[in-house]
Amino acid sequence: MTPIPEEFNLQSYDFDLPESQIAQDPAERRGASRLLVLDRAGGGLRDCMFADIAELLPRDALMVVNNTKVLPARLIGRKESGGRAEFLLLTPLSLIEPQTGPDGGSTAEVEGLLKASKGPRPGERLHFDGLELLVLEKGEFGRSRVRLNWRGELADHFLKLGHIPLPPYIRREDKGEDRDRYQTVYSRDDKLGSVAAPTAGLHFTPEIMAALEARGIRTAEVTLYVGYGTFSPVRCDDIREHVMHAEYAEVPEETAEAIARARAEGRPVVAVGTTTTRTLESMATHLGGIGPFRGWTDIFIRPGYSFKVVDQLITNFHLPRSSLIIMVSTLAGRRRIIDAYTHAVRHGFRFFSYGDAMLIR
Repeated sequence: MTPIPEEFNLQSYDFDLPESQIAQDPAERRGASRLLVLDRAGGGLRDCMFADIAELLPRDALMVVNNTKVLPARLIGRKESGGRAEFLLLTPLSLIEPQTGPDGGSTAEVEGLLKASKGPRPGERLHFDGLELLVLEKGEFGRSRVRLNWRGELADHFLKLGHIPLPPYIRREDKGEDRDRYQTVYSRDDKLGSVAAPTAGLHFTPEIMAALEARGIRTAEVTLYVGYGTFSPVRCDDIREHVMHAEYAEVPEETAEAIARARAEGRPVVAVGTTTTRTLESMATHLGGIGPFRGWTDIFIRPGYSFKVVDQLITNFHLPRSSLIIMVSTLAGRRRIIDAYTHAVRHGFRFFSYGDAMLIR
């Protein structure tokens, strides 16, 4: 058997992480996280605080953020037999097209994750206090196609009854504070629908945003509705065989214009998070350049990919052997990233969604 080249071998993206360094709660104060700065030119590392991010970015840079908002998308209800049932909505709210149901209410087919004892099977109905669900088709890894029936605004049912769908490595139930702390300060109500936060943005505060503006660092917005697939492991030993999950992304015209101006003026584009990176690089790949973009993307950024838009990246620390650590390794170099993660473990950085941050510049 031909050996897999190191840069395409999944095991090359592994590292040892004590479970005690997987953050289970956010920092005491938003913006109080640590920041590891990786300079690609020389490979140097600096331990900093995220509150100093404005001083660490180039003056007049363009910073692009993902303005999506996390939906309390996890509902707990019951089967008709009385057994407990859970449903996690995966279809972004903005893509749901309600029809008028036979009872005068609203109905729509959507995708979601179902969990219940003994099933549930196609044809079975589940009840969630004002929202009814009919199972249409079972898919892989718990995904199901279902028909929802409700009255009023669908979002209101989730906002009233839903739970924040915390990542699987946060081993606790969601709490009241997660409704605030698992959102960015720039998330928009009209972009409600993600089932995971664009976590690099969780560190920003209004004060940090003001400091960035004072340094001439401008901000532009994109939207990527983060799906549960962001937590899916890469299962292929040869990462070239991995098929990415699809997510829905939008680049508005004003953001495309801001990026084009920054490019023309030689100003760097700083992406906040891998979701923003994925959106910007999808735009450039699909369009062959910079312009407004709207659609599904399943781009997999891995070794051999040449970045077309993103110059610098603010990101959290990612899971071993994940598509996200492969993405940041493609930007900064695999060996540099593994060395940086080893440094972060040794120096007590907190990992994953509620953990500390990293600036790759």
